[in-house]
Amino acid sequence: MAQPARGPVKLAMIEGLSGGNANGGEAVFRNLVWAVERVNRRGGVKTAEGARRLQLERYDSKGQIEEALSALRSAIDDGARFILQGNSSAVAAALIDAVNKHNEREPTRRVLFLNYSAVDPILTNEKCSFWHFRFDAHADMRMTALMSVLREDQALKSVYLIGQDYSFGHAVAREARRQLGALRPDVRIVADELHPMLRVKDFAPYATKIKASGAQAVITGNFSNDLTLLVKAAREVGFEGKFYTFYGNALGAPAALGDAGVGKVIAVADWLPNAGTPASDAFYQAFRQRYPDPADDYVHMRMQLLVEALAQAIERAGGLEAAPVARALEQAKVELHGQRGAMRAADHQFQQQLMVGMMDRQGTPGVRFDVEGSGYGFRVIKTIQPAQAEMPASCKMTRSE
Repeated sequence: MAQPARGPVKLAMIEGLSGGNANGGEAVFRNLVWAVERVNRRGGVKTAEGARRLQLERYDSKGQIEEALSALRSAIDDGARFILQGNSSAVAAALIDAVNKHNEREPTRRVLFLNYSAVDPILTNEKCSFWHFRFDAHADMRMTALMSVLREDQALKSVYLIGQDYSFGHAVAREARRQLGALRPDVRIVADELHPMLRVKDFAPYATKIKASGAQAVITGNFSNDLTLLVKAAREVGFEGKFYTFYGNALGAPAALGDAGVGKVIAVADWLPNAGTPASDAFYQAFRQRYPDPADDYVHMRMQLLVEALAQAIERAGGLEAAPVARALEQAKVELHGQRGAMRAADHQFQQQLMVGMMDRQGTPGVRFDVEGSGYGFRVIKTIQPAQAEMPASCKMTRSE
């Protein structure tokens, strides 16, 4: 095996590691550590100057835009050329602008921004950038996957929209209204509500309104504590409807709901542990071996594919210079444990399959694995292939020579 000849390739994760979504930030870090370890076990990345190891460094943005911009400056000064972030679309939008300006001012120190979770559609549409690549399905793609299940629920006649009051929450609500109008005009939206992001400690008033509205289902993009506290409050007030969620399959939500969530919580993801193939099972079991604590059980296939795609692009470019790596990344096609994905060059939106899962008890058919030791897992009820998940883009990208 080739021995790395030069210093490591620095990857800077800029994420909220304290504050309301600290658990989400730490989950990301574990996934990226595992992905980097995989690349380094095979000798790192091959460049024209020899093999080099990847080195992941973490910067705490506290979930705040100004902190993230300060962290970006620090990361670049520390020698990072690849910036990774995702747990806030508002932060991602600010980072795209900052990276664009930095790369124009300092062409010898250009950086690439790899986004694993910020899913506001605008980021690969109006705000698309040659220096930014998104590896998660954007909110409209995720909503389309959820709607492929909701549209078939003929008993459903009323829904309650609730979300976080920032760019992503607005995008989710807007697309939910649009798709309901197009696909299920018979379904009444009884309320469309936004709340402060990661600042609400008591969701009982919201849950009370949801129950009183008579809604048969909730549609929400909420994540982290905003989802866990919402579903817990809904259970406590006796709401018996369904939850159509973007992130209901982890970070405490299944345990908070317990039996009340069985058959009621639907979640969309790029991959779910109960995908059911031998390759998928082996992938998930390897992650659990690496992180055996049930509290650490939140594995993201897309983050593994992100690091694999970056390694592939560095090797094709033969080095770390941002523009050649970006051009190589535009052509990335990766596969890991049966999961495939490809970057769309037109807007830098990764194309991959999506899975929709229904919460059920571990041990029932299709639920071999539970979530976070809760005894509840997600049975895959629909798989949307990349060609079906793909959506058109309005991106007009200026490319670097």
